[in-house]
Amino acid sequence: MVKRKRNGDKAALSATEFIAIKKKHGFLTELSKNRVLFIMLLPAILYFVVFKYLPMAGVYLAFTKFNYIGGIFGSPFVGMNNFRFLYISGALFNITKNTVLYNIAFLITGNIAQIMVAIFISEIPGRYYKKITQSLMFLPYFVSYVLVGFVVYNILNYETGLLNSILRSLGLEPVNMYGNVGAWKYILVLFNIWKGIGYGSVIYLAAIMGIDREMYEAARIDSANIFQQTRYITLPMLKPTFIILLLLQLGNILRGQFELFYQIIGANGTLYKATDIIDTYVFRALVNSFDVGMGTAVGLYQSFFGFVLIMSVNAIVKRVSPDYALF
Repeated sequence: MVKRKRNGDKAALSATEFIAIKKKHGFLTELSKNRVLFIMLLPAILYFVVFKYLPMAGVYLAFTKFNYIGGIFGSPFVGMNNFRFLYISGALFNITKNTVLYNIAFLITGNIAQIMVAIFISEIPGRYYKKITQSLMFLPYFVSYVLVGFVVYNILNYETGLLNSILRSLGLEPVNMYGNVGAWKYILVLFNIWKGIGYGSVIYLAAIMGIDREMYEAARIDSANIFQQTRYITLPMLKPTFIILLLLQLGNILRGQFELFYQIIGANGTLYKATDIIDTYVFRALVNSFDVGMGTAVGLYQSFFGFVLIMSVNAIVKRVSPDYALF
């Protein structure tokens, strides 16, 4: 009996200690201790709640025939009819293929170019020259896509474009670029790189600046040249940053650069087969019918497959190299 009583006292004491520890390290205690940090975090929490979580109720529109009289929850429920629009139209495969392939091309070429530029800038010896170069390369990021569209038009226009003016001055035949479907795959990729190379290189440059400089000093002592230092030190140290950015960008692989495609291609139906993506296709459909439910259905389609893709890739990365996974 005594032994059981002692064991019971011990169990009761452990439960009491557990409750005390829980109170000591509970959420309210942490909130009281770190209230300044939580206040600083409050704007970010409000942003995600107001602009990310509350609008998720609008997903219901994807299953309704929206009308302004009934509102979101008073509109007629139509089930999967809005999703059938993509299949019935017969354009689902082409626009999905274009969206995915263009985004893969943007992702690969963009990151490679950004890494190269970041390495080049990090090796520039002059402090002020480095800052000027970085600032000039950052400027295209702030240029409106409307202006980009005007620049492209003035370069490639058949009658008065810069390209054909140069060709005519050299005695060569002008080229109708707006009728050449195949060329626009490379033009769009080129202008996407030009637009984002400055912003993306800043992230990689920050990662390079965080590399221990003693590693480079040791490499120089061992007679390693600049290319060997880049291959065996810089690139391996950039691997975690590259993988994290890759995972974050994969979530938007079904969301095309609408402004880029719409402002550069415009309403040129000749180029639609090679340049039409989900966003531009839905935009034209919305302009014609203004079907909010259909537009929401396409957005849900993009979000769902983007979520599946990023979860799948993250699972693969976690299996191959757990330290580089998002979670």
